[in-house]
Amino acid sequence: MNFQRSQALQKKSHQLIPGGAHTYAKGDDQYPEQAPAFLVRGQGCHVWDADGNEFIEYGMGLRAVTLGHAYQPVVTAAHQQMLLGSNFTRPATIELECAEKFLHLIDGAEMVKFAKNGSDVTTAAVKLARAYTGRDMVGLCAEQPFFSTDDWFIGNTPMAAGIPQAIRNLTVKFHYNDPASVQALFDRYPGQIACLIMEAETTVAPVNNFLQEVQRLCQKNGALFILDETITGFRWHIGGAQKYYGVTPDLSTFGKAMGNGFAVAALAGKQEFMQLGGLHHNRARVFLLSTTHGAENHVLAAAMATMQTYEEQDVIEQLYCQGERLAAGIHKVVAEHQLEAYFQLAGKPCNLIYATLDQEKIRSQAFRTLFLQEMIRRGFIAPSLVVSFAHTDAVIDQTVEAIGEALGVYRKALDEGIEKYLVGRPVKPVFRMYN
Repeated sequence: MNFQRSQALQKKSHQLIPGGAHTYAKGDDQYPEQAPAFLVRGQGCHVWDADGNEFIEYGMGLRAVTLGHAYQPVVTAAHQQMLLGSNFTRPATIELECAEKFLHLIDGAEMVKFAKNGSDVTTAAVKLARAYTGRDMVGLCAEQPFFSTDDWFIGNTPMAAGIPQAIRNLTVKFHYNDPASVQALFDRYPGQIACLIMEAETTVAPVNNFLQEVQRLCQKNGALFILDETITGFRWHIGGAQKYYGVTPDLSTFGKAMGNGFAVAALAGKQEFMQLGGLHHNRARVFLLSTTHGAENHVLAAAMATMQTYEEQDVIEQLYCQGERLAAGIHKVVAEHQLEAYFQLAGKPCNLIYATLDQEKIRSQAFRTLFLQEMIRRGFIAPSLVVSFAHTDAVIDQTVEAIGEALGVYRKALDEGIEKYLVGRPVKPVFRMYN
């Protein structure tokens, strides 16, 4: 493929934008050197880059586009609302309508506040917990990769430059599926932890009612239980992973799949806690979420159309079905190349990722790069294998065929040395101290 225009734009982007992209996961360091650097349009699960190359996309806007790019009912709803105006001096009626729609779907939530980003709402949830409990410390799940761009989380990653040590010290960690580690946190910091925040599930499912046990320990120790549903919400179940696993958190956060790519997020929870950000209580006021664009009318129209589509079209069931079809095909071609120990799938069918391992069976960025490279050569952008409603049976089968071919190269690289097949440098982890 010809990436001449993409490569020219790359040089320009790094002069104008730190890192060349506004999202770390979309950066040049996350893709092979021979890759589409800029996309210009999409339709369904297909995208076209700046050089006119066409690809089938997986990951779909970092899991935000569940229905497919430019999904007509959502685009039409947003467009029609734009014609009425996007942002007024007082609340628009659609803010109330969208709140009612959202709360109808999320059983345990009594109030909701909209924002633009998952980071906005997770930080707001942490702030509410601190205000309610009068405590400063936050416990988060060590095995889960990302909660917020804000200091309380980033301070505990390798990219902590610019964040005071005093703030870093306020965040502590527990381990997934390990109730003893949760209890140990409360024992080590008695009366100091405001909340525990976690995803219900990433690639490993909860066992032995782990979510319910975390909730119980929070209640016992006077901390709030926050469930981050930025990824799981509207993907695991239309009522969220909390509905799927039968747990009702004190607060929960949503984003990504909520608006099919439009910038919308939500903080939801019990009225007892949410009212601290309102006007009808007698405690100190919490400056919760106050964003000029947090409830843009056309974005809420898009969110309502997206939620309605989930209700009417069995979208989530289709995500599971297509993910299962994809996983079955991949397992078959992995076995054909005897790569079971080197290329592995993880996660629910609706949210598949893959792991690449080297000759020593150790996670390998170089082999990840090789796989990405070979998939791109065959017309696929696959940083993950997360499907959308637009991935048809024919697309899934075409994908399996391409993965089979890419894994053929992978097998040769294991046997003959990766340097013979990989073009350029390997991709790098997002969270690292130095470039």
